[in-house]
Amino acid sequence: MEEVLIHTEFIKLQQAIKLAGIVGQGSDAKLLIQNGAVKVNGVVATERGKKIHHNDIVTVQETKEFKIIVKNTGK
Repeated sequence: MEEVLIHTEFIKLQQAIKLAGIVGQGSDAKLLIQNGAVKVNGVVATERGKKIHHNDIVTVQETKEFKIIVKNTGK
């Protein structure tokens, strides 16, 4: 499973999908979310602004999966 590193407490679902390289544009991520093709920790997520935290697992179209890892910035 791919790990996506962030340096903040959370990331919004739409941004996470784009950061993971699954889509090239936020509008494409929005469509995936609206169509019910995205799950967070095994539950279908329909809110593109849903907050994704450390160790959350995002699955897109049942084939692509990644885990969010928060890298502590020391601040």
